[in-house]
Amino acid sequence: MKHEILEKNSILLLIGILLVVAIGGAVEIAPLFWVNGTVEKVQGMRPYTPLELEGRDIYVREGCYVCHSQMIRSLRDEVERYGHYSLAAESMYDHPFQWGSERTGPDLARVGGKYSDGWHREHLTDPRSVVPESIMPPYAFLFAKPLDYRDIVAQLKTNKAVGVPYTADQIANAKADLEAQADPNSDGIDAFRKRYPNAQARDFDDNPKEITEGDALIAYLQMLGTLVDFKTYHANAPENRR
Repeated sequence: MKHEILEKNSILLLIGILLVVAIGGAVEIAPLFWVNGTVEKVQGMRPYTPLELEGRDIYVREGCYVCHSQMIRSLRDEVERYGHYSLAAESMYDHPFQWGSERTGPDLARVGGKYSDGWHREHLTDPRSVVPESIMPPYAFLFAKPLDYRDIVAQLKTNKAVGVPYTADQIANAKADLEAQADPNSDGIDAFRKRYPNAQARDFDDNPKEITEGDALIAYLQMLGTLVDFKTYHANAPENRR
């Protein structure tokens, strides 16, 4: 057998292994150099607001991605259940992305606006009160824990360093924007809306006395899948192609 030549000669076997690894690595890495050309430009996409970014960090911290994916495949049953299949552009500002590999619970790529803030508060406080068959643990503590956003400016700077197009103005006003989104009656709400068009602003946790981790998590969940208007989106439209 020809493979016996490699099996009996350690040097040739080592060279063969290195050659296969090099080819495999090149096949996986090379496409990344052209990744900007494979991600279609989609109208409506924007970086996360500071409050949404904090909420996303809590989502990752609590391991929500373990049971909930954020990637709708282009299969008929998935599209009928969850909505339009996920676009690459919808994850372009995620570091890391939340596609997931398992669904113990439903996909959350389009959960934004599907339920009210009150529903999310009840679901996070006592999951089985709204979904009797749920095996999700309760997260009531999120609504009693004040959000620590002292490093929010540094978070935006870090995201900018890896390619998220935060402007100097957005970074400088990160703290004020976070507070304005959770309190639409604040003086900074107009400036916030200019920096983040169409971003939702309200008291997400129904507790005006303080900004909690619950505020941030619900703000993040409520924006998922809402940035792209799929009623007008067409994959082959000039504005959606590079």
